[in-house]
Amino acid sequence: MAARALMLQGTGSDVGKSLLVAGLARAYADRGLRVLPFKPQNMSNNAAVTADGGEIGRAQALQARAARTAPVVDMNPVLLKPQSETGSQVVVQGRVFATTRAAEYHALKPQLLPRVMESYARISARADLVLVEGAGSPAEINLRAGDIANMGFAAAADVPVLLVGDIDRGGVIASFAGTMAVLPAVERARIRGAIVNKFRGDIALFDSGRRAIEAQAGIPCLGVVPWFSRAHLLPAEDGAGLTRRYAPRDGAIRIRVPRLPAIANFDDLDPLAAEPDVDLALLEPGEALPGDCHAVLIPGSKATVSDLAFLRAQGWDIDIAAHARRGGAVMGLCGGYQMLGNTIDDPHGIEGPASRVRGLGLLPVDTILEPAKTLREVEATDALSGCHIRGYEIHLGRTTGSAAPLLSLDGRAEGSRNASGRIAGCYVHGLFASDAFRAHWLDGLRADRDPSIGFEAQVEATLDALAAHVGAALDLDRLLEIARCG
Repeated sequence: MAARALMLQGTGSDVGKSLLVAGLARAYADRGLRVLPFKPQNMSNNAAVTADGGEIGRAQALQARAARTAPVVDMNPVLLKPQSETGSQVVVQGRVFATTRAAEYHALKPQLLPRVMESYARISARADLVLVEGAGSPAEINLRAGDIANMGFAAAADVPVLLVGDIDRGGVIASFAGTMAVLPAVERARIRGAIVNKFRGDIALFDSGRRAIEAQAGIPCLGVVPWFSRAHLLPAEDGAGLTRRYAPRDGAIRIRVPRLPAIANFDDLDPLAAEPDVDLALLEPGEALPGDCHAVLIPGSKATVSDLAFLRAQGWDIDIAAHARRGGAVMGLCGGYQMLGNTIDDPHGIEGPASRVRGLGLLPVDTILEPAKTLREVEATDALSGCHIRGYEIHLGRTTGSAAPLLSLDGRAEGSRNASGRIAGCYVHGLFASDAFRAHWLDGLRADRDPSIGFEAQVEATLDALAAHVGAALDLDRLLEIARCG
């Protein structure tokens, strides 16, 4: 018997669908239901590696965690990973399928719908309730032909839809009414209600707004969800909100992160940003690296060669070299690790024309980019502290050299560090989610710091708080009744 299902679509992007699905997943899981998340198509360079050896959007991995289950590739069967303004790598059911420009991808979508439906059938067979997240907005009717992300999927799977609007950005009544106005009647009939998200202030003052939504959009307003102030403690889906997530604050340990155009897997920053005595901020284009920062962290990248060129164009290579000469710490993760070496060789033209480029030269290693992608969960040990680390690898390329290893992984050396240990890098994402390793690394930056937080415990507590927050604002029984209608 197929599971009940409910799909959340937005009046626009970044209205909070991902967070609402996570909160509902935890709330229903705590009621004893087998809940699984599903997003037919996602676009993000912030990917997670699954136990079955593939990759999905980080948001779906967080939603799986909220549902108290392990993430699998079927939860996000199509993942687009932007490599330029007009082109993306297309990942289908966890594996690289193609690299296409936008127009080529739209022509490809009809071939992808059967794969999406295969994944949905497998997810549905395992669950009592499937919570489906749309992408962008169904109001983008110019993209409706061949759609697999919103109404195209909802119609194919016969799933009821709830429409989510963001009141914080303004115009929420018009966004509901306008979305309903541009949809054909058969798709309007699929939408069973509206959810107002990110409300600040006294909700009672919005009673007339709820009535206006119902009158103008012709659908019931199912609830008003207040602003969730702890959202910044959870991994973000994409890079759109990085500046506001990692705003500079007073703190004893100053860490700066160059904001690269193709920054990827940036949730590596979250455990550090959550530390109360850490001032972690993005270094924006045009800004110089402050002379008083303790560490520079070069993050992952979906386009290492072009991001390295961008880093040089900003003059950050000169700033980082000076920082290293002063004894400052530098950590490179994945693409950032590749940048720290002597050379990056792209003989197959994976990131453009075949080339070899000079790295930052801070570690005696060299990288060759290769077509096969490494995707796996890993456990490792820090070579200096002995701290245990659980994480994942997701990269194109092989890095070799004579530097001392940063980690021991499955009995082999992984990553590199210089003699002082202050310049280091590796391919392992999730490094700083290890409370012990994070404390060791931060203690090396400032010896008199207070003990670290428990990051994983904090994420769990935040998901519990999110479930309570969403459950208080929405009638969960009514949503289940709507789900039965699909």
